[in-house]
Amino acid sequence: MRVLYYFSMTGNGDKVASLLEKSGIAVRKVENLKPFPKSKFLSIMAGGFAAGIKKKEKLKDYDKNIEGFDEVIIGSPIWNSRFSTPINTVLNDLDLRGKKVSFVLYSGSGEGPKAIERINKEYSGSKITIIKEPKNNEQLESLLENV
Repeated sequence: MRVLYYFSMTGNGDKVASLLEKSGIAVRKVENLKPFPKSKFLSIMAGGFAAGIKKKEKLKDYDKNIEGFDEVIIGSPIWNSRFSTPINTVLNDLDLRGKKVSFVLYSGSGEGPKAIERINKEYSGSKITIIKEPKNNEQLESLLENV
């Protein structure tokens, strides 16, 4: 069995999660306790800066029980070339030892070299799928077939 933990601020992650859920993957969305600024520009600036310093967010309660799952998939937007701050918290909270771990990264522009570097260092051998603009990506379903 597989489970996806993901964060979405703009709906890209929700689009990815919806398709993965249809393929039988359990889905757990995480949300900040304190919302980001309403202004898209300010939220991007604040999130990008916080991601750059590997900040962790306080999250609303979410199910951290991963017993019974063989694989944990982490879905994160790419902020400042890194994981989103809510996903930093998830990675800190979950004990992923002994689990297969995969990553689905989504972005509006870059490919997240710092996030990939971290994955390769901390989760060596993990599968990484990068998707640009999931909400507008006509190839999204075929890209997610290999997740």
